[in-house]
Amino acid sequence: MIAQHDTAPPSLGYNTAVKQTVFAVEDDADISRLVRYHLEGAGYGVRSFPTAAGVIAEAEKQPPSLFLLDIMLPGGDGLDLCRRIRQTSPLAMTPVIFLTAKTTESDRVIGLELGADDYIAKPFSPRELVARVRAVLRRFERPLAPTVIKAGDIEIDSGAMTLTVRGKLTQTTATEFRLLEYLARHPGRVFTRDQVLDAVWRDTHYVTPRSVDVYVRRIREKIEENPDDPRYLKTVRGAGYRFEIPKFSASADVKPALAGGPKDEP
Repeated sequence: MIAQHDTAPPSLGYNTAVKQTVFAVEDDADISRLVRYHLEGAGYGVRSFPTAAGVIAEAEKQPPSLFLLDIMLPGGDGLDLCRRIRQTSPLAMTPVIFLTAKTTESDRVIGLELGADDYIAKPFSPRELVARVRAVLRRFERPLAPTVIKAGDIEIDSGAMTLTVRGKLTQTTATEFRLLEYLARHPGRVFTRDQVLDAVWRDTHYVTPRSVDVYVRRIREKIEENPDDPRYLKTVRGAGYRFEIPKFSASADVKPALAGGPKDEP
């Protein structure tokens, strides 16, 4: 049951400069219509799907700007669909938001571990929905300083948003990439979870320090030979996280990919 307060026409106060498309996968017809009404009123294009069937195929034909997925779907679930999105190369970096009645911390962690970028619990305010979609898309639209960071046997190309680990191109989500790139540009510096949230997420009203822990674990699984004994992404007990240059590499090599050089803005 969706919250019925805050149902003013979305044209009042909603505005986006560029029309982007959201794929909304929701089997409840009433919720699907309400989601579509408010997102379209906010200036987004919306394609609605009652099940997970055909979503990947349609997305490969016309890639959306964002996926909005219900977890409980007939004939499958949003978690599996998110997993398949992350395994499909052209779609892997597309942001995903879960929209679901599952509200426990463990449910949220499962979604984040699969690569979700946000999590909206039912019942929700339509204005909150629009704000969360806007916040996630804004995070992904912010350009990174075009630099190439080489540290040990990993290379981070922020201009191309690619990660190479031991000579192999490694797939990441955009949130994972931004987090790793930010820490790697400040080797040796300890960041608290709150500092990381502020730098990478910016819109911290909707995310928690626990989100940082989940993403750090996902990144370690991709860059570390032994994620349980990391060489690069270190935990500083009681403080936060630090990107460390392995002993076999004297320093991180940070070079501008284009004119302008690296900046401190993620």
